[in-house]
Amino acid sequence: MNAISANPFLGIALHAIGATFAATCYTPQKRVSGWSWQSYWLTQAAFCWLLLPLLGAWLTIPQLAEVLREAPRGPMLLAFGLGAAYGIGGTAFGIAIRHIGFSLTYAIAVGLSAVLGTLLPQLVKGSLGATLSKPGSEWIVAGIVIGVLGISAAGWAGRLKERDLSAQQMDNEFSLVKGLLLSLLAGVLSAVYGFSLEAGEPIAQVASAHGAGVWSGNVIYIFSNTGAFVTSSLYCLWLHARHASFRELVELPSGAEQASLPLNWALAALTGLFWYGQFFFYNLGHVRMGPYKFTSWAIHMIMLVLISNLVGIVLREWRSCRSTTHRVLAAALAVLIAAVLLLTYGNYIGDLATKG
Repeated sequence: MNAISANPFLGIALHAIGATFAATCYTPQKRVSGWSWQSYWLTQAAFCWLLLPLLGAWLTIPQLAEVLREAPRGPMLLAFGLGAAYGIGGTAFGIAIRHIGFSLTYAIAVGLSAVLGTLLPQLVKGSLGATLSKPGSEWIVAGIVIGVLGISAAGWAGRLKERDLSAQQMDNEFSLVKGLLLSLLAGVLSAVYGFSLEAGEPIAQVASAHGAGVWSGNVIYIFSNTGAFVTSSLYCLWLHARHASFRELVELPSGAEQASLPLNWALAALTGLFWYGQFFFYNLGHVRMGPYKFTSWAIHMIMLVLISNLVGIVLREWRSCRSTTHRVLAAALAVLIAAVLLLTYGNYIGDLATKG
């Protein structure tokens, strides 16, 4: 079994690719028409949390059936259970967007997840103090703190943007209280996904022994993501039963003549592909981060917010905003870039210390 060489700079680059997928994964939703929310969410969840993780593991894990037979059952069940909790958080995230918009939801849920998902696993293992006493740790702490500030500033800029464009984007589903509560729930439970991946490490070690190498983490997604699919699909099926909307998946309702069922399926599949793509590259970046690889979650979350706003600029979503909004956005982007640089440097120093 060959050890994977640490390379924080390559790891950061791979995290950037994953974050780009994450930042754009929900954009296809804007083109879906004639479907209720539960139809879209159930369909994209089937791809990102069930079909693609199975396909990804089958393509990248040698002797997958042998790996699953040899892997310990305890980590499988724990990864599945924690993934199920994450699925509740992911669903809460999707609903929160409907109530308070993308910007506030991202700022609250992603900011909270960045802190909890990065530090809590180390705290629970009792290794946080020892980890943060190593060379480069001060840069790591500074990067996480500044990253959360940058996420908050980006959320503020996004909220200003929504106010600037409110005449064009007014939504009768807006509810601040519901949205905030759901965002907090999403932030806490999305952080649980990091615990799920940690719990699945013994499964990845078996895959590594069978020659999976850098792809070994893909086997964990079979359990973490399937757990998320179960809880999400149960909620969607309940909504379908309540609103008698299940038939939408095979036949669009009357009055949706301009909609296209094949296009809806394709857009949902694209959402699922992008969502799964973020963690496909997340794993490839994570295994190369060296002694501070626990920072992968914070790096992913910070880059997600950074890149999503850059994509918005490229798509000219901010062009009609006031100059004040543009200044807040520019400041937020500068802070987010600084956070990524600090985390990169901290990982680099930590890697140098282990090699020296």
